[in-house]
Amino acid sequence: MEDFFLARALHVTAVVFWIGGMAFVTAVLLPAVKCMREPAERIEFFEKVEAGFAVQGRMTTLLTGLSGFYLLHRLGAWSRFTDAHYWWMHAMVLVWGVFTLMLFVLEPLWLHRWFRARAQRDPEGTFTIIARMHWVLLAVSVITIAGAAAGSHGWSFGM
Repeated sequence: MEDFFLARALHVTAVVFWIGGMAFVTAVLLPAVKCMREPAERIEFFEKVEAGFAVQGRMTTLLTGLSGFYLLHRLGAWSRFTDAHYWWMHAMVLVWGVFTLMLFVLEPLWLHRWFRARAQRDPEGTFTIIARMHWVLLAVSVITIAGAAAGSHGWSFGM
């Protein structure tokens, strides 16, 4: 069981760093950046900070995925994906998949260039889109975390 406890501790710690970092970006960094006077300054500062966070995001989503899939294998819990009581497991995989796709595929191949080009044309509108996207992703992530914390301890939300 030592491996299980270690995997679970790594999984939870990685989620805390990943979603906690996103919460900081969403609730603190983006509003602070929006207060900067010059749109060009906003874009430059946000890109510098986001580049550093992207490294942390990639490492923690990778660790989250590896530990999560190991836990599924170790527990033999794959059948839970066929039971609606375990909706939060579907949500965890969905949230992880969206972030993994964004961090490892969309951002390096397309999103960074799109952000830069759009910000040149419409910095205010671009920041609004980014802030809304972050808030939606954070809300879905928080609902998923709450569901996983409660569901993994037996609460089935009246199902």
